[in-house]
Amino acid sequence: MSNFSIELAWRRATPDFDHKTFDRSHVWRLSGAQTVNGSAAPDYSGDPNKSNPEEALLAALSSCHMLTFLTIAALKKLVVDRYEDEPMAELGKNDKGKVMVSRLTLRPKVVFGGDAIPDAATVRDMHRKAGENCFIGNSLLSAVELEPRF
Repeated sequence: MSNFSIELAWRRATPDFDHKTFDRSHVWRLSGAQTVNGSAAPDYSGDPNKSNPEEALLAALSSCHMLTFLTIAALKKLVVDRYEDEPMAELGKNDKGKVMVSRLTLRPKVVFGGDAIPDAATVRDMHRKAGENCFIGNSLLSAVELEPRF
């Protein structure tokens, strides 16, 4: 099996270290020397101009689903010209009363090209299979809903 790692770095940038006011800005260093400026979500005293963990989780799920879907399409010899998604994440509480990402909704829109254009039922089935085989989705406890857009 594969292994993955990143580097995460945070450094105190305020004179105090109060839970209400400390700077939540940090950096994710990903493969290929990519860096992402991270923070908490704005509702949790974060910088709205930086990525937050909830968005990162949503991006990971959406990306994994897309890559799995594209593989399924390629195996079926279907040509995908464009894939877009407008996913959403919702916070809620688990059965222990702890805040969690309680629902993730993927809303992909796929544009096919070539001679073989699948019907809506085939596309829905491909999304179902992508959902069943997406590594990230299989790692989550939260409900993942799929709302394909046509």
